[in-house]
Amino acid sequence: MRAGLLWLGLAGLWQALGTRAAITIDQVRLTVHPGNEVVSGTNLILRCEADVSHSLSRPPTHSFSFLHNGQVVYSKNISASVVERTFSPARVSNSGQYECTVRIEDKAKTSNRQTLRITGLQTPTMKVKSDIVSEGEDIIATCSAAEETGTLMFLFYEDNQEVKSEVSNTNTISITLTMKKLTDIYLHCAYMVVRHPTAGFSNNSNTVKVFVRDLKELIPQISFSPSASVVEGERVAIKCEVQDRSALEMFLTKDGTILQRFHTSFTYSLTVREEDSGDYVCKTEKGSVQKKVENRLSVTALFTRPILTMSPYEVFEGEFFKLNCSSSVISNKISKEDIKYVLLKDGQRISTNPIFRKSASLVNNGKYSCWAMARGVNKTSLPHLLKAKVPVSVPVLSAVGKVIVGRPFKVLCEAKNGTLPITYTLLKDHTPVDSRVVNGTERAIFTITSIRFPGEIDSFTCQAYNGPRFIRTSDALTAPVIVPVSEPMLKPQETTVTEGSDLVLICSVQEGSYPITFTWYHDKLLLLYSRQEVQSSKGSHVVKMITRDQRGDYHCEASNQALETKQSKPARIGVSLALWKKALIGVLCILLLVAIVVVLTVFFKKTSHPRRKRQATELSVKPSRPKSGDPMRMSLTLDIEDNTVLNGTPCVMGRNVWSENASGSDSDDHTDEESELVQPEQADPSREIPMPKNAEDEYIIQHTEVQVSTPAGGSGVCATQQQ
Repeated sequence: MRAGLLWLGLAGLWQALGTRAAITIDQVRLTVHPGNEVVSGTNLILRCEADVSHSLSRPPTHSFSFLHNGQVVYSKNISASVVERTFSPARVSNSGQYECTVRIEDKAKTSNRQTLRITGLQTPTMKVKSDIVSEGEDIIATCSAAEETGTLMFLFYEDNQEVKSEVSNTNTISITLTMKKLTDIYLHCAYMVVRHPTAGFSNNSNTVKVFVRDLKELIPQISFSPSASVVEGERVAIKCEVQDRSALEMFLTKDGTILQRFHTSFTYSLTVREEDSGDYVCKTEKGSVQKKVENRLSVTALFTRPILTMSPYEVFEGEFFKLNCSSSVISNKISKEDIKYVLLKDGQRISTNPIFRKSASLVNNGKYSCWAMARGVNKTSLPHLLKAKVPVSVPVLSAVGKVIVGRPFKVLCEAKNGTLPITYTLLKDHTPVDSRVVNGTERAIFTITSIRFPGEIDSFTCQAYNGPRFIRTSDALTAPVIVPVSEPMLKPQETTVTEGSDLVLICSVQEGSYPITFTWYHDKLLLLYSRQEVQSSKGSHVVKMITRDQRGDYHCEASNQALETKQSKPARIGVSLALWKKALIGVLCILLLVAIVVVLTVFFKKTSHPRRKRQATELSVKPSRPKSGDPMRMSLTLDIEDNTVLNGTPCVMGRNVWSENASGSDSDDHTDEESELVQPEQADPSREIPMPKNAEDEYIIQHTEVQVSTPAGGSGVCATQQQ
């Protein structure tokens, strides 16, 4: 049941939504009548019309809005499709951009934009509260543009000169003007629209004449009694009077200083002195109105202003000085004896005598002045400041920085005490060299070109002077003098050391102030840990366990506080091999030679074996058991060069001896002559023995015994037996 009701409700709502009226705004038009550019004062109508399409049974409600320069200035809800906005009359402030917006339910549309330009401003009206005023009285002036709208700027003119301007959101404004002139004045005004400056200024308003009355009753009077010309010491009364008794102020002034102020007439009296001469002004003031009058008072001096003098003009401590106060009589009403004097120090009386004598000291320093008095008139002298000068003390001459032989250096001459200015003079051997005058914070610093040796520094002194009787001379200059190092020498110059030993390098200089810094280099490279500072003219560096890589050029450098480094000539150091290395090399050489000899021996043995066979065939051969006188005896010659043996001693078969075995001889006639040695001779081809042709001959030759003796003087014997 409930579900059925809910379904019916939803169906009814759906039908209602489906049958809702449709609305659309087709067009919105904005028109201006009579035109977009009119003269101020014209009746102007803005007409907004909307074209709307809808399905309603009656016209819908239109919400119209007029916008001026983007701001809503007029709204209206109406069922009609047209609405009007009227400007009657139109003014310059109505100029600008206009639009019209129409809204129906949730639909809205804006019209086209129209620009209005309204020219011409209204002529304002000028009024004053009263056209007759007194000097200094305020005027209330009103400027009005009755039909103008918007924010206006009003300008007020006095005798055609702008004197004030004010901005107002209304078309009428009142201001207050103060009349500062004694003549009649003419006032008028004009205005402009602030938001439309292009419209310019309006025409000038009507002119109002204001009559200004002179306040003669405010003019004061001034008088001097007994006279405007008096003598110092007389009593003079100065009277200021005015007719007006109303609220005002009166002043008596001289040289911009107010002497008296009162609310009505008054009298000012004083005992005059010479400096009271001058112009006196009596002045009245009421509101903004001021009146004044002036008169001159002349005062004749009785005596001149005293003068305080001191002699001598400058004084040193311990010297006497004299102060004298004096003045001259001017008027015949007094004599010189009528003038009394008082001497003051720092404002305190110290003497009634015009002459004062004292010894200069720190206690007597101060500001001195004096008074001169006669007939009640006293005059004060200009002050004199006494500050006794302090004699200069003995100066001290000291070096500024290092003193190095052969180089410029500076010295300072300074006295601890002494009044400036002080003149300092540098002397060498009691002869002036240079001077300086110290008159402030500067110091007397001199530059000395150089000294040739340390003892020359004692020849410099200086003097300080600040008065004719005060000249002080310093002691001789004392300062440590630095002698630059001379060219160092490195020992040894030329040497060879054995590898593994220590090399001692000694570097020395002939001249140079201690301490001296020595540094050693190897092939221009700094040796490690070789820099040393010593209080001596020589230094040493040890190269431990020197190696072959450390041979080469060594040099050293020397320097001291003169900051000048000098370098020695290089020393070339050679490094020889160690003894055990030499012995090892010797043994290796011997072994190498032995190896070479062995190789050569083996080589020659192999190469000489075929030649010996060939030589053996060339020997002279005889049959076994030859007989004496046998023609078969032969001389056998061997080549000496082919019989060289390994030990280098040649085995020469210089002579050939045929020996025969006595037991096998067939002749008993054989003697020693048959065994004589035969000298080698050049082989003769004609005498060569023919080689055997058969086996029997070869056998005989193979069994031939050969005995060879060495040449005369030889000791070696080579015996060869062919088996």
